[in-house]
Amino acid sequence: MSTVKPYSDSDLTKKEQVEQMFDNISGKYDELNHILSMGIDVGWRKKVVKIIKNQNPETVLDIATGTGDLAIMMAKSTDAKITGFDLSAGMLEVGRKKIAELNLGNRIEMIQGDAEKMPFDDNSFDCITVAFGVRNFEDLKKGLDEIYRVLKPGGKFVILEFSQPQSFPMKQLYSFYSKYILPMIGKKISKDKSAYTYLPESVKAFPYGEEMKKILKSSNFIKTTDKKLTFGISSIYASLK
Repeated sequence: MSTVKPYSDSDLTKKEQVEQMFDNISGKYDELNHILSMGIDVGWRKKVVKIIKNQNPETVLDIATGTGDLAIMMAKSTDAKITGFDLSAGMLEVGRKKIAELNLGNRIEMIQGDAEKMPFDDNSFDCITVAFGVRNFEDLKKGLDEIYRVLKPGGKFVILEFSQPQSFPMKQLYSFYSKYILPMIGKKISKDKSAYTYLPESVKAFPYGEEMKKILKSSNFIKTTDKKLTFGISSIYASLK
């Protein structure tokens, strides 16, 4: 798997560049997210919430929580204590404001940190979610091993991540959209010319489907399933420890 970084002219590590990128676009992230996905991302997250709700968890860790959209949805749909965890201080700040406005501060705690080296004890969480975040890990195996460590035995791990449509005409339409339309809109609104070029490039380089299931298995996750969403634009991977 090739390493794709947001800023090709930077000497910073991928981790440092991803943090910088999300800090740069944090103020426009929610707006752009919903525009670029045409609102479909909300339905995708609802499917993740349904899986988590069926587990009836007491504790959930939402890694790469960003501005907290998934964490907020889970707090509204379950009785669990949610911990949102993200590398970007800028994204977390936006998320904390949203959480305060919704009076969910007693249900959701937002913590800044590195998903490949988390400050949590072994076997801490009933469920762990990552929505559109594993693609940004600098070391995917290290990140998945760390997730396995902090998940309780029998706990559920759910990934929501972009994948690549394979059927005509969606494959061709998605390719055109991600190569030309998405970067143009992203650059205009976010003012960061690289962030929305990085997104389709990182998706193209990232494993999906059976390959992703094999990677999860190599980190000792079991009973992994994958479900394609919206003609394969994104996928949900659900596993157990």
